[in-house]
Amino acid sequence: MTTMANTNASRQIRESLLKLDDWSTQAQWKGYDTFDGLSSPLAPIFSFGNPFMKRVWQQGVRRFPMNIRPLLGIKPSNSSKGMGFFAQGYLHLYQTTGDKKYLAKMHSCLEWLIKNRCPQFKGYAWGNHFDYESRSGRIAPGTPTVVWTSLIGHAFLDAYDALQEERYLEVARGIAEFTSNELGHIATSHGDICISYTPTPEGKPIQGEYGIHNSNILGAGFLARLNSHSPKPIYLELAEKGVKFTIRDQMPNGAWNYGNHPKWAWVDSFHTGYNLEALDHYIRWKNDKTFLPELKKGYTFFVETFFEADGTPRYYDYKTRPLDIQCASQAIETLVNLRDLHPRSIETAISVAQWTINNMQDRTGYFYYRKYPVLTNKTPTLHWGQATMFAALALLDEYLNEKVPGTASQPTKSSELASA
Repeated sequence: MTTMANTNASRQIRESLLKLDDWSTQAQWKGYDTFDGLSSPLAPIFSFGNPFMKRVWQQGVRRFPMNIRPLLGIKPSNSSKGMGFFAQGYLHLYQTTGDKKYLAKMHSCLEWLIKNRCPQFKGYAWGNHFDYESRSGRIAPGTPTVVWTSLIGHAFLDAYDALQEERYLEVARGIAEFTSNELGHIATSHGDICISYTPTPEGKPIQGEYGIHNSNILGAGFLARLNSHSPKPIYLELAEKGVKFTIRDQMPNGAWNYGNHPKWAWVDSFHTGYNLEALDHYIRWKNDKTFLPELKKGYTFFVETFFEADGTPRYYDYKTRPLDIQCASQAIETLVNLRDLHPRSIETAISVAQWTINNMQDRTGYFYYRKYPVLTNKTPTLHWGQATMFAALALLDEYLNEKVPGTASQPTKSSELASA
């Protein structure tokens, strides 16, 4: 891409980013969630409390091609995961522009998270604010998940690395204490572990063979990063065993299924992005290149599988649709953060950003949830769309303006990994 094209892309991305900030600020960082269907007061009546019927209701609201939530009594809310991504986005914008109003917004998001953690657990942890039913079981409101907690943990460590404010490192230490003492894990017969998605009974290990990869390795990647700031042997032990569980299940082409049970046998783009960035965190912060070949193979699969020539982000490894905003946001973030591991990374990130702005951003500034062949679902989902796109575009904007996007203090630079 030429310098002029990069300049035009940079201008378009900054304008889109500021429009999204205006929309989010006016909405007070509230919106809908992809899976919030069971928060409708009508859900208990029509699902009869039956788990299968609750899944049908929840998926029906999620997949309906229009936003029917107002008709069902579902109200926009704040989202813990959303506030974590907004905090990261505001930090990027502050580092790019030097404007302290973005720094103030970052502090506000992190203070909201400190006040709205799951209080029934020691340390710091976060989860959904609504009831969630899946084929793996129910997650009640207020139940922390390692996915939410690890991703938010990186927002606190980003803030600490940039500002050296000890209170943010203290929160990150609290997250590590929750992950290592309260969350629990699945101990396999291979000697590795899968960090549990939600807390096990009394946080104790359980024996088993099956688990979900993105949640496991997100927890492992965060523990490896926290250990570089506040070392404890248990952090590295859990991180190493968790990474080995996911590495063991990588397929010959570099991909991972969602989990290692037959019911989780699908490959999608944004969970692959989670896996790759978490593995990169483990390698980088532990300064251990044992699994670098697996990272490179997985990232090559990611870049060469999940994008059309015009930047359209693909959902699955075998088909493009549905066109989903989360595929776009995670793609941009992963492509920028792992840019040195493939020569087409930044060119692809720009193409995805421009396609998404041109096809999925409303004139008022927010991003649509999904595009179908005939209809577009224009639901303003908060964490799944607004917050993740805000963080991703701010990261790409920071890179295009020749600022180092939050990796300056990391012990192993991405360029060193590329040449290893």
